[in-house]
Amino acid sequence: MGILNVTPDSFAGGIVEPSRAIEAAVRMEAEGADLVDIGGESTRPGADAVSSDEEIARALPVVRAAAARLRIPLSIDTRKSAVAEAALDAGAVIVNDVSALTHDPALARVVAGRAAALILMHSRGDPASSGERAVYKDLISEIVGELQDAMGVATRAGVSTDRILVDPGIGFAKRPSHSYGVLARLPEIAAPLDRPLVVGPSRKSFLREAAGDRPASERDWATAAAVTTAVLFGAHIVRVHAVGEMVQVVRAAEAIRNGGHG
Repeated sequence: MGILNVTPDSFAGGIVEPSRAIEAAVRMEAEGADLVDIGGESTRPGADAVSSDEEIARALPVVRAAAARLRIPLSIDTRKSAVAEAALDAGAVIVNDVSALTHDPALARVVAGRAAALILMHSRGDPASSGERAVYKDLISEIVGELQDAMGVATRAGVSTDRILVDPGIGFAKRPSHSYGVLARLPEIAAPLDRPLVVGPSRKSFLREAAGDRPASERDWATAAAVTTAVLFGAHIVRVHAVGEMVQVVRAAEAIRNGGHG
């Protein structure tokens, strides 16, 4: 999953100009992305919220144009039902909700009504305050339990279970030790949830604990290690910035996981 942020305040750099964003999406497909995730609101820790209208104004032109030019599926990265509805109407087929329906439960009805897919990511609170809620007695069981609660909200709204994916939310309401713990114990998260697993470690600040105090753009080697771990431990989708480089990483890790049997 290629990350395409059309925001002025993304931690890893966003693209505000729609024409440049569309070309970036085309390039991701050419480099081997299986899908592209387009977001119009930064969800980095401490980020300010934006209105639905502003988010739609940023993301919709890119979704509409990319849907016309790309052969691969598009995902809209949003917590808001109004944004999801507009993006699905414009050609997106997946909604990636970093709040797991806690921000806007009505989003589930939009997904159900469009028969779209839904990624539920574990977090707590909003981006501005999630770091304060990174307190766990049992990291894995709490993540699993909270994602199971979100799945219940989705299915009661009419979302088919077979259209739900789960993301343990590396870097969201988690200290670095929590994020490393999630990566190391992915099978314990995947087994009880029994849904495809999305993992997004790309360039995140937890990697500084291992790679040193480098800017986000210089964390791709550390990202490669995290992506390799995710693939070996069962991730179905990895969400990355450097598509061309990480396609090689994923294919090598997948070959190792499959023992060379394809």
